[in-house]
Amino acid sequence: MGLEEKLPSGIALTTVEKLAGYIRKNSLWPASFGLACCAIEMMATTTAKYDLSRFGMEVFRGSPRQADLMIVAGRLSNKMAPVLRQIYDQMSGPKWVLAMGACASTGGMFNNYAIVQGVDHIVPVDIYLPGCPPRPEMLMNAIIKLHEQISETKLGVNRAQVIREVEAAALATKPLHQINGLLA
Repeated sequence: MGLEEKLPSGIALTTVEKLAGYIRKNSLWPASFGLACCAIEMMATTTAKYDLSRFGMEVFRGSPRQADLMIVAGRLSNKMAPVLRQIYDQMSGPKWVLAMGACASTGGMFNNYAIVQGVDHIVPVDIYLPGCPPRPEMLMNAIIKLHEQISETKLGVNRAQVIREVEAAALATKPLHQINGLLA
């Protein structure tokens, strides 16, 4: 007598982790953090032509407490960096970050004291989307890639905690005079 004979029809077998990953990936609530020209392309993905709502992302949330995906679109100035971090900290977990455009990913052509050379210096980034500015189709492709990452994520893994542990381990291996220079 096989397993299919013991179970009634219509019952699907899966793990709780796979089910939670499926639910999370199909109900992302983005918090937009539009800073420059990339923000216009991000807004274009919600229009009828591109229809971001078919991925369960109809409305960009106005409150970080309602969002679990932050799309950082454009260049981040040093003055805005604490605001970005505050909004990220206010988001409920699990949370993901998408760096949209060359400026958000690496500082782009603005290699100067006023622009953060990549938002990954401020918040952990899950997906980097290159381009200047990237097209709406590219943003939708990056979101699909993020869906794949989310569905593969284990429930017990807290990405932010893992990042903090890696950073702490990296600091532990540096000489004390280098650490004091970082904190000064």
